[in-house]
Amino acid sequence: MAFSKLFAVLSIVVAISAASMVLHERHTAIPSGFALRRSAPDDEMITLRVGLKSNNVAGLEAKLRSVSNPGSPDFRKWLSMDEVKAFTQPSADTVSAFDAFASANGLVPTVISPSRDWVSITLPVSKANKLFATEFAIYTHPDLKRAITRTLTVSLPSELVGHVDVIHPTTAFVTPNIRLVSPGRQINAHGPAASCNSSDPSSVVTPACLQELYGIPTTPATQTSNALLVTGYFDQWAQSADLAQFLKLVRPDIPSATTFTLLSTANGTNPQSPDNASLEANVDIQYSVGIATGVPVQFLSVGGGLTLDDFPALLLETTTFLDGVANPPTVMTTSYGFAESFFGLSVATKICNAYMALGARGISVVFDSGDGGVRGNHDDPDMCTNNTFMPVFPASCPWVSSVGSTQGFAPEKALNLTGGGFSNFFPAPYYQTAAVDKFLDTIPGDFAGMFNKSGRGHPDISTQGWNFEMVNAGKVLFVAIGGTSVSAPTFASIIALINDRLLAENKPVLGFLNPFLYSKASSAFTDVITGHNSGLLCPASSAAFDAAVGWDPLTGLGTPIFPDLLAAALA
Repeated sequence: MAFSKLFAVLSIVVAISAASMVLHERHTAIPSGFALRRSAPDDEMITLRVGLKSNNVAGLEAKLRSVSNPGSPDFRKWLSMDEVKAFTQPSADTVSAFDAFASANGLVPTVISPSRDWVSITLPVSKANKLFATEFAIYTHPDLKRAITRTLTVSLPSELVGHVDVIHPTTAFVTPNIRLVSPGRQINAHGPAASCNSSDPSSVVTPACLQELYGIPTTPATQTSNALLVTGYFDQWAQSADLAQFLKLVRPDIPSATTFTLLSTANGTNPQSPDNASLEANVDIQYSVGIATGVPVQFLSVGGGLTLDDFPALLLETTTFLDGVANPPTVMTTSYGFAESFFGLSVATKICNAYMALGARGISVVFDSGDGGVRGNHDDPDMCTNNTFMPVFPASCPWVSSVGSTQGFAPEKALNLTGGGFSNFFPAPYYQTAAVDKFLDTIPGDFAGMFNKSGRGHPDISTQGWNFEMVNAGKVLFVAIGGTSVSAPTFASIIALINDRLLAENKPVLGFLNPFLYSKASSAFTDVITGHNSGLLCPASSAAFDAAVGWDPLTGLGTPIFPDLLAAALA
């Protein structure tokens, strides 16, 4: 996996001595914002997730490429749960190698994924330090509810090299990050706004605005097998009462009793009361139900107990849950992410490959692109002079469809906070190389920003992302919010509605979207050619990307034109 040396903060699989240990991954310094408190106690028990090497990731990628490419004889012949498992499960040699290691060291592994490519082991810190040539320590961060146990370096015994992809949590330093941005006001509203121009501080965006702007129909969907899944993390809970009030006020044509189906994994819950209302979960659910008219909407509450603040673990809980669902949703939307480098290459790659597996099963995996412009997540004024750009994961994974944000009507422009850039972990995938190369030709020779020109570019598309109305905590007052968090469920809802039409005509669903979007459907978007994603709190003079004709790392291919996108899907 090629990536720029400029951003190479991790060293993978480098021999560190003539002994039997091989360096697997390391940070050269404590990640920004984290503080080292002390060494982890020797007798502290730690549970590690071990990602075993899948037997044929290359074969799965080749198969996905075949079934997702328009013009291929296998186009949209999505794989079954068992067919995907044949690629993702570890080989007998890998299982044997790890079992021998575990037995020799008194470890009792527990299989924790349907494909058996993830196992967990629980052991004292002193033993983990010895077995993996590391030094676990206690770290804190202002955004974490509690301290975490991590390490800056982890090694593998030589007999596990080539059999173990990742050990987690070791070098992943990721904090919970709720993505919504508040324009700083509440709105006393009792129905659709008089104006949908999100650039006007006095106007607001509702489902009706999005339907008008993008040509989204209000005709109810008819296919009960076509579910749209909204993920919920970090104790963000969706409220049925708030959804009912939202529908009464802005979608009175939808029965206010319309609700979502609750799914749960890792002991996730969804308590119902104004005290439990959560902006992120509420807006994701309200706009999914409010735009994808009649589509069955599911809310997956991912718990986690002691791993509640462990974002990579929560993402893995989601993919392993879906791996075991025989009839999964056709679309999954997620409005969370973090700076790519904080994940570490090994766990990011394993998670990204899990999204590849979901795509091969016909699931459209949608993520927002981040809310800090070219500098990662939410804006930090101290970062404005840092010209080393920070891509966001999972948006940077080539097997997801990443959604940026726009504002304004006729024409739309890129929202200054919209995340976008180029991955330092994943190379530009085959389906977007021509589009990316065309954009790179617009970069001036004296461009101040530093980024990986050979990396996967994101986002792929965009929709409105500012001054959205929503109901929260049972209040008549609407809360105005913005960010790519609201853009992701908008686009996911569009895809769900198109899947409904496809299924009604006995055609397969869209599944992994990107090869289709960049080829057959590329003309089904309105190009957004204005904008500069320096970030919400950074001056416009800060180094950042500018929107351009064609694809760009602010708004991707542009904003969707529903009738054209539907026609391309049905053709």
